Amino acid sequence: MNDISKVLKTVKTIHFIGIGGSGMCPLAEILHSKGYTLQGSDNNESSIVDRIRKMGIKVMMGQRAENIKGAEMVVYSAAISKENPELKAAFESGIPTFQRAELLGEISRQFSNCIGICGTHGKTTVTSLTVQTMLTAGLDPSAVIGGKLPLTNSYGRVGNTETIVMESCEYQDTFLKMSPDVAVILNIDEDHLEYFKTMENLILSFTKFAQSATKAVIYNGDDENTLKAIKDIKGKEMISFGFQSKNDYYAENIEEYKGAFTKFDVMYKGEKLGSVELSIPGIHNVLNALAAVASAIYSGAKFEDCVKGLQEFKGAGRRFEDLGTYNGIDFVDDYAHHPAELKVTLEAAMKMGYNTVWAVFQPFTYSRTAMHFDEFVDVLKIPDRCVMTEIMGSREVNTYDIYTSQLAEKIPNSVWFNTQEEVADYVVKHAKAGDLVLTMGCGDIYKSAFMMIERLKNGTVQ
Repeated sequence: MNDISKVLKTVKTIHFIGIGGSGMCPLAEILHSKGYTLQGSDNNESSIVDRIRKMGIKVMMGQRAENIKGAEMVVYSAAISKENPELKAAFESGIPTFQRAELLGEISRQFSNCIGICGTHGKTTVTSLTVQTMLTAGLDPSAVIGGKLPLTNSYGRVGNTETIVMESCEYQDTFLKMSPDVAVILNIDEDHLEYFKTMENLILSFTKFAQSATKAVIYNGDDENTLKAIKDIKGKEMISFGFQSKNDYYAENIEEYKGAFTKFDVMYKGEKLGSVELSIPGIHNVLNALAAVASAIYSGAKFEDCVKGLQEFKGAGRRFEDLGTYNGIDFVDDYAHHPAELKVTLEAAMKMGYNTVWAVFQPFTYSRTAMHFDEFVDVLKIPDRCVMTEIMGSREVNTYDIYTSQLAEKIPNSVWFNTQEEVADYVVKHAKAGDLVLTMGCGDIYKSAFMMIERLKNGTVQ
C-alpha cells in the first residue's frame, strides 16, 4: 500500500500497458487530471483509445519493450501475461511496476468520500445509477465504472469534489486493496468459488471490505449472506435498504407497468420521500435504485433532486442495452453470466409482450458452468428459445470435462453452435418481427448481436 503511495509522490511519467481497457481508462483520466504525464500501449484501436488520445495522451499500437522508454512507473492489468514484452522490460529495468488493482486502491485513498460498490450482482448498474443520480442532483463525483455510462459516454469521470464512486470487484479479493469511506454491499451469492473455495471464505472477504470502510456501510438488509457479512461490524454508520419495512430505505406500492418496468414509493424510516418510475426493467432494479438513493443522499443529495437521474437512467453499457430494431426484431445485449443474473433478466424479458424471446447465451468459464450446471439448465428454460455457443474458457483449462452440448441436452427448444457466425446465421434465419433477441454473457457474445444486425441490414440472411 505504502510503496505505490511513495512512488506516486516522486514520479512524473507513467506508462499503462493495455491503456484501452475499460478498467484502465478511468484511472488514466484521474491521474492525467492530477498533472501526471501519461503514455500507454494497446493491441487494438477503439473508441476508448480515441478518447485517451484526444486528452493528449500518447498511445502506441502493439506491445514492445521500447514502448516503456521514459516511463518512471508502469501500470498493468491482471489480464497481462508475465511474458508481455513491456512488463518484462519494466521488471528487468527496475522501474516501479504495479497492478491496476493497486493503483485503484491508492486512488481510493485520495478522496475523503470514496463510495465502494460491491456485490455478486448489479455492481456496474448501481455504480452507473449512483453516478447519474449524483450528477442530476448537482453533485460532481469522480467515478470508476465497469461499464459505459451513456450519460457521459465513458467508463468513468473526473469531478471537482472529494467524492468518488468506484465499482469494487470481489474477484480474487481485488476490492481488499481499496480503502472505501462508504462500503455498499448489494448481495453475496455463490460465485468465483474456484478462488474462494467456500461460501464462508467469500462472505469473510465482504466482511473485510465492510470493516475497511471509515464511515458507513450501506447494505441489502434482505440478503441473508450480506447480513452474515456485516453482523459484527462496529463503529460505523449502518444503513440498510431492501423490500422489507425493517430497512432504513425500502420500497412500497410497487407496481409493474409496460410489463417489466416498475414504479414505487421510496420510504425512509417510515416516511415517504417520493415516487419513482424506473426506465430499466426487472423488479431487481428496485433494490439497485434504493442502493443508489442511499449512496447519493449519504453524499449530500436531496431525494427530490435524485428522481430525475433515477427515472432517466436506461442502463449501463451491456446491461439490458438496447441495440435497436431491425426487420421488426428488437436486439438487446446483457452482461448476465451467473444463473441468478440470467433469471431476473429473462423473467423481465418474458413480461415485455414479445411474440418470442430468444436467449443467445455464451457460458463463461468451465468452473462456473460445472459448479452451477443444474441452475443454468433451470434458468435457460425460461425463454421461448435458447441458442448457445461453446463455453468461453477465458483463463481456465477444461479440467471439468464440461461442454455446452451437455446443457443443450437438458434444455427444451435449445440449440448450440461452435461459432458466433453459426449462431448469428441460425437466429436471423428463424427470428421474426415482434421477437426479442437477447444476447447474454460476460465474454464477447455481443459480437454475435452485431453480426445478426449486419446480416439484417445488408439483406445477407443465409
